[in-house]
Amino acid sequence: MEGESGVGKGVLSYFLHNNSLRYNKPFIKINCGAIPENLLESELFGYEKGSFTGANKDGKVGLIQLADKGTLFLDEIGELPLNLQVKLLNVIQNKELTKVGGTTTIPIDIRIIAATNRNLQDMVKNKAFREDLYYRLKVVPITIPPLRERKEDIPPLILNFLNRFNEKYNYNKKISPEAMKILLSYNWSGNIREIENLIERLVVTTNDDIINRQDIIDCQLVSIGDYSNFDINKISSYKNIIAEYERKLLLDIMSQCKSTYEMGEILDLDRSTIRKKFKRLNIKLEFKED
Repeated sequence: MEGESGVGKGVLSYFLHNNSLRYNKPFIKINCGAIPENLLESELFGYEKGSFTGANKDGKVGLIQLADKGTLFLDEIGELPLNLQVKLLNVIQNKELTKVGGTTTIPIDIRIIAATNRNLQDMVKNKAFREDLYYRLKVVPITIPPLRERKEDIPPLILNFLNRFNEKYNYNKKISPEAMKILLSYNWSGNIREIENLIERLVVTTNDDIINRQDIIDCQLVSIGDYSNFDINKISSYKNIIAEYERKLLLDIMSQCKSTYEMGEILDLDRSTIRKKFKRLNIKLEFKED
């Protein structure tokens, strides 16, 4: 499962588990990049008693064994060290594992869902990821596009999180059409996770039952458009950086509006100011009434 951070890989993996024949069995998630490398092996595979200094006297059952008969979701699989990639490959191929410090094999029946925001093909070419493990994992590849490429998903996601946090904090807040329009214009570089965090903040911090346009502005949601791919080698000054960002922002908003009036509502600018900005940045207005 491939996609940028926050696109919903974890949510989809849990959905797949719940809609499979293993739905009533364990669903175990582990983030391979969140656990220190020196602890990751024992967390995944477990260990026998007395395996190392500080080990639990009774040993430990690893996450792979806990997922037996169910699903193991390995998030950020690209962070898995090469030596553990070998051990994971053995689990997939032979359906068995050996604990750290152990000699006996333990039979395992699990389904593995792996996710990454990295390019594993490039990692394979650079010898940073095992080719045999890559093809073992890539049986049914799924690519989840970023939210900016599926904007039709934004309104239901916003309403879903709004309902969730209304219930959590015992509110009954709604979002005004003007506020929703601004949210639809935003680039959401943090994807679903960013929407979730923003809606929770709005539910908690706004005073009225209606989340309005000003509430969105107060959250400093200003990163409309994608400025992450600027070529810094082609930009000569701070002034040019700001101009280039402003240009991208205006073009992005214009593509989603039908008039300068609509643009002004989103940007809190009057129509004459918008026209002046377009003229200064040498952008052609696409609206017939202008």
